[in-house]
Amino acid sequence: MKLGQSDVSVGMIAFGCWRFAGHDVATADRLIRTALDAGMNLIDTADIYGFDEFPDRTDKGFGQAEQRLGEVLAAAPSLRKQIVLATKGGIDAVRPYDSSYRYLMRAIDASLGRLKTDYVDLYQIHRPDLTTPMSEVARALNEMVDSGKTRLIGVSNFTVPQMRALQAHLAHPIVSVQPEFSALQQSALEDGHLDFAEEIGATVLAWSPLTGGKIPTTDGPVQSVLDAIANTYGISRGTAALAFTRGFGADVIPIIGTQNPKRITESGYAAQVNLIAREVYDVIEAYRGVSMP
Repeated sequence: MKLGQSDVSVGMIAFGCWRFAGHDVATADRLIRTALDAGMNLIDTADIYGFDEFPDRTDKGFGQAEQRLGEVLAAAPSLRKQIVLATKGGIDAVRPYDSSYRYLMRAIDASLGRLKTDYVDLYQIHRPDLTTPMSEVARALNEMVDSGKTRLIGVSNFTVPQMRALQAHLAHPIVSVQPEFSALQQSALEDGHLDFAEEIGATVLAWSPLTGGKIPTTDGPVQSVLDAIANTYGISRGTAALAFTRGFGADVIPIIGTQNPKRITESGYAAQVNLIAREVYDVIEAYRGVSMP
């Protein structure tokens, strides 16, 4: 599938590097290669990944996930051509959100340095900065694309009105929107995220598609429905949950966070499972606690 309205091809499941910083280079390399073998060429990270929050608000660990991924790419340059590299910026250790022109331009340069690359394929604003005008955010994003520092741009955790306000000032399209979305967190279905993505032709990158591990490890009405689906297709509950996120009119790519090679491979099977509408609605009804009219 294509990433938004671009010509960039991506797999139907993505691999996230939120917990990447603690690996040595050999382990990190193995995880990236396992993800690629499972059809996950979109590798999503962020400059804040690796940050450990302390009472004194130091930025210990800031950028470590990018640094580790950069070391993998430096050691195996051929991998850079195989992946669609996505990162995010706009969160710092103190403010806590900063999307000013000056900060974002410094942030992408720092990310490129840590990732040891001249450009990223997708640069995303991690969370909205309520203190910076969208025209200024757009100025930074436009310059990133025009200068070749990123091929494409997207947003994460923005509301629909915030995305519309930003897009009004952009010279380049938003190709991806990144909300939290899972069988146990379906607000993106109701707050217009998926509808807006269809409106502008953007891809939805669903973060925490297993609700932080709660779907495989806890029980409830939604999990019971997922178990029935899993039994039908001969897959795990987690894989059924990933398949659920793909069952909509909008193009949705779940970003998995597991750092277990076996589970990465298992998650890749979700790209081959296309739930029927009744199964998708069964999950929605279990989540809402009511039957659809």
